[in-house]
Amino acid sequence: MKTVMVVDDSRIMRNIVKNTFSELKIPCQFVEAGNGKDALLMLQNQTVNLVLLDWNMPELSGLDFLKQVRAMEQYKELPIIMVTSESAKYNVIEALKNGATDYIVKPVNEKIFTEKLSKITF
Repeated sequence: MKTVMVVDDSRIMRNIVKNTFSELKIPCQFVEAGNGKDALLMLQNQTVNLVLLDWNMPELSGLDFLKQVRAMEQYKELPIIMVTSESAKYNVIEALKNGATDYIVKPVNEKIFTEKLSKITF
């Protein structure tokens, strides 16, 4: 079974992301982290097939998490989709430039997830 990591400092937002994703009927299990620092530690201890990543978080931002993960050889191909309220074009470009697989602006919905996931294999 695939493992999807949901990284967001808001528990409510993590639940919304998980519920929306679950409605797609993709068999997977979820692991959660409240910030980039915790997510990095979790990533080193278990296999993750997809990361859904918020931008603004305490301790380690989504962008900094992304940069650190992309610097590690074993995670070069790991699909990482930013799921954030940061909608400025600059932010989208910055995330993609640093290795984000794709970018979703909150609020999330099934249609957006379906569209973005159709472009990747995880």
